[in-house]
Amino acid sequence: MKKRSHFSTLIVQLSAFIRKEFYHVFRDRRTLLILFGMPIAQILLFGFALSSEVKNIGIAVLDNAHDVQSGQVISKIRSSSYFQVRKPALNEKEIEQRFKEGEIKCAVIFPNNFGSDLYHTEGTQIQVIADASDPNTATTVTNYLNNIISNYQQELNPTQKPAYQIIPEIRQLYNEEQNGSLNFIPGVIALVFMIVSTALTSVAVVREKELGTMEILLVSPFKPIMVLIAKAVPYLVLSLIDFIIILLLSVFLLDVEIRGSLVLIFAESILFIITCLSLGLLISNITNSQQTAMMISMMGMMLPTLILTGFMFPLENMPKVFQWISYIIPSKYYYAIIKGVMLKGLGFSYVWKETLVLVVMASGLLFIALKNFKIRL
Repeated sequence: MKKRSHFSTLIVQLSAFIRKEFYHVFRDRRTLLILFGMPIAQILLFGFALSSEVKNIGIAVLDNAHDVQSGQVISKIRSSSYFQVRKPALNEKEIEQRFKEGEIKCAVIFPNNFGSDLYHTEGTQIQVIADASDPNTATTVTNYLNNIISNYQQELNPTQKPAYQIIPEIRQLYNEEQNGSLNFIPGVIALVFMIVSTALTSVAVVREKELGTMEILLVSPFKPIMVLIAKAVPYLVLSLIDFIIILLLSVFLLDVEIRGSLVLIFAESILFIITCLSLGLLISNITNSQQTAMMISMMGMMLPTLILTGFMFPLENMPKVFQWISYIIPSKYYYAIIKGVMLKGLGFSYVWKETLVLVVMASGLLFIALKNFKIRL
């Protein structure tokens, strides 16, 4: 009976402390803004404003031929959503000037005898000039134009085929609609968890130190480990609410189809949240001011999440040193899990290795955080 009474008393004390933490969060408008305003802003920003697709590229055309064939090619370029055809260029010097002014990113120049030379055995040429100060955009733009010109040539001579022909059949797996938001959604979820769970948890504990209330808690009958648990639980619950909001916005606003198991997605998310909370508690042990804790959380965790997870920049293109560093970033594994389960419909058998890494990270970080907290006592 005594053990049961002691346990029930502990539960009552813990629930009261957790309620107090919830009240504190809901009274702080800045915390509420970070909790709910930032995730919504990020999902809208990454979903609509930021995209890996290249569209609405300014292009100028210098038509020296002024024949039917050049007009047909220009019409196809104009009808493409990838380009915005500006006013016609008068000469090559004007094109160069418009490149310098940033009005256009690409130019197409037709030779004088384009239409007549098109049917000769030697063929004809179209000069394509792209602004390669952004190499990726320049490559993408020239590929778009090559496809438009190749399709026009095939329509022009549908019966004339070479002796040997290889026609590739292209299929886009997991994203047939070419929805640019799909790549960003898992990364935004990882980023939100890093900010909410890591930064706010570390600040919440350090705030008690600055206000002098931590000493009161430590001399109370409430055990130190319970103090940390009570501090972490509200942010666990609020992070899950953020997660649900992001999923709803992704499905109903960004047309993202969730292919995998929701149960597995939530289980993996809880595991990652616990990892972030453990990291936040560890940061709170080594800092004594909210500004320092926030700086370490934001600069030390948010930037690696943006750069070294793979959702903004391909890891394969980075130097080996940065690829090695990415192995110690928890969000890299969570991003791989969510991308695989949510977008590809993979099961646990495909993501168990990443899950195991997160379990090890969460256990290690939580152990170090609790041990250091006790030593400081």
